[in-house]
Amino acid sequence: MRLGFLTACMPERPLEAVAQWAGAHGYETLELAAWPTLGDRPFTASHLAADAFDARERERVGAALADNGLSLSALAYYDNNLHPDPQERAAIHAHVRACIDAAAALGGVPVGTFVGRDPGRSVLDNLREAERVLPPLVDYAAERGVRLMIENCVMEGWHPDGGPGNLAYSPELWEWMFELGLFLNFDPSHLLWLGIDPIAALRPYVERVIHAHAKDAETFPAQRDRYGFFGRVATRGEQPWEMGWWRYRIPGLGAVDFRRYVDTLYEGGFDGALSVEHEDPVWGGTPRKVEQGLEIAHRTLRPLVVG
Repeated sequence: MRLGFLTACMPERPLEAVAQWAGAHGYETLELAAWPTLGDRPFTASHLAADAFDARERERVGAALADNGLSLSALAYYDNNLHPDPQERAAIHAHVRACIDAAAALGGVPVGTFVGRDPGRSVLDNLREAERVLPPLVDYAAERGVRLMIENCVMEGWHPDGGPGNLAYSPELWEWMFELGLFLNFDPSHLLWLGIDPIAALRPYVERVIHAHAKDAETFPAQRDRYGFFGRVATRGEQPWEMGWWRYRIPGLGAVDFRRYVDTLYEGGFDGALSVEHEDPVWGGTPRKVEQGLEIAHRTLRPLVVG
């Protein structure tokens, strides 16, 4: 197992600077943010130009990693593959294919994305639509020696009322997507606030986990008593990600049992990357605080990960 992080937490830095910092602070691998170069959505970055990937970009990425003793664990482009706007959906699928092409050129690392959802349609209608549109992307990846993986993030901010915006949030839906040839980028933090035991949920599916996120979550039961499970409704306003009774944390600062989590991965035969996804509001807001958050994560996880 290798310890790394998703580079989206450092959107203001070029890849070379991110890699230099990671190598100097004991990280071994990077999950490269590969969103389109245009756009300013939160928790995204463009450390690899998938939409303009050529021999020069391949050389640049390879050198940045090699010069700092790092490997590449995956490419990250988490977007809504069931977007209700046909033009937007087509653009998303085109970028997924571009990421797959880049991943193939870089040794066949996995590409991470979301199932997504059309919030104006029922879950069952969305699943049927996904069964139509996702297999061509899976096939496109397989033909190039790449595996397409889905993170089990709820993406509640994509739904107008805080419902699931990514239909891959529970074991029931993992089984459905495995049948389509998709794999899992497992993240324990999302399960915690859903009321699902992350360790119990992980254990039967480790063989389909090809990449693992390290992110924690902290809950506030008194606030849940006010807002309910679905979080703020009338007071969400322009902050769709502020649910009011939970928040993401750096590993070790929330309620996920990372000793059991990592041990369960090992017990199931997992030998991929454990990638810190830093979205902790306490250790965010400035580049230096993001660095400190990653340092805390490294101190928490390093004793658990055997190289």
